[in-house]
Amino acid sequence: MKRIIVVLIGILLFSSAGWTGGVTKVGTTAAGFLSIDVGAQAVSMGGAYVAVAEDATSMYWNPSGIARIEGTEALFQHTQWIADVSINYLGIAIPIQSLGTVGVNITSLTMDDMERTTISEPDGTGEMFSAGSHALGVSIARNLTDRFAIGFNIKYITEKIYHSSASGVAFDVGTLFTTQFSGLKIGMSISNYGTKLQMSGQDMLTQVDIDPMLAGNNENMNADLKTEQYDLPLLFRVGVSMDVLKGFNNSNLIIAVDALHPNNNVESVNIGAEYAFNKMIFIRGGYNSLFAEDSEAGPSYGGGIKYGLRGTSMVFDYAFKDFGILNNVQMFTVGVKF
Repeated sequence: MKRIIVVLIGILLFSSAGWTGGVTKVGTTAAGFLSIDVGAQAVSMGGAYVAVAEDATSMYWNPSGIARIEGTEALFQHTQWIADVSINYLGIAIPIQSLGTVGVNITSLTMDDMERTTISEPDGTGEMFSAGSHALGVSIARNLTDRFAIGFNIKYITEKIYHSSASGVAFDVGTLFTTQFSGLKIGMSISNYGTKLQMSGQDMLTQVDIDPMLAGNNENMNADLKTEQYDLPLLFRVGVSMDVLKGFNNSNLIIAVDALHPNNNVESVNIGAEYAFNKMIFIRGGYNSLFAEDSEAGPSYGGGIKYGLRGTSMVFDYAFKDFGILNNVQMFTVGVKF
């Protein structure tokens, strides 16, 4: 156990070593909406959640977490994101005897329709167009022992703007281990390992003059533009969490730390905490993207209420996230367990 802790601390430290400068590769991947955190509980804890996740949002953070769910759980989240963009997440997890826990999750990024503009009509053509990104996932997780769980999530991803679109498939995998060291939990996940995305569609059709220097040829040859292929935002997370109060005076206090290694940015660290009284009232806080370069993400806060009635419990969570010079973000999550 000491070796595991030493190795984990080493990973956390070395994963933070990317603060020293260099090219961050921000904006070099497709499907950026997959990097937007989901779940008010997780967001209010600064995104330090890979070793905490044990609800329907686990399919985003760490698919193995749904193996710890007792009973069926459904959860919905709505967020009014930056620049009038909306993010919605729906997750449903159902334990199935002898199989494990299976789940379905939907992530949707939408925005209001916009008016098309051109070089000749910069004030608008009167034609409206839409844009959006969506992901549909299916998960399965299982407790291999009373302390160790593993889970997988496969998802179909689409992005669309005007008459062009791109689609692909991605996989997530995660593990969750509860140690014998005072209930210390170790979580790990790899998210968005999959195909490249390439835009195609009607908008790529055009007409060109193959040789402008040649007179008498056809000046309007049909052509199909080919865009670049872009990687998905691959992300490796590793983290620890511990309940330092363990029910003392009906109180629990979870402290969590995550280290992140993305393929489109430098490494960073998330830290967070959650205080629970009688497992009914929750107060949370955290800090996102420590040591990241040029990040506007800052502290986050939130809370929640869990109310049980006749074998069913309702959960209401709220999160407030500071984005510096950008607009602050508020997130609401409602869940039901039965």
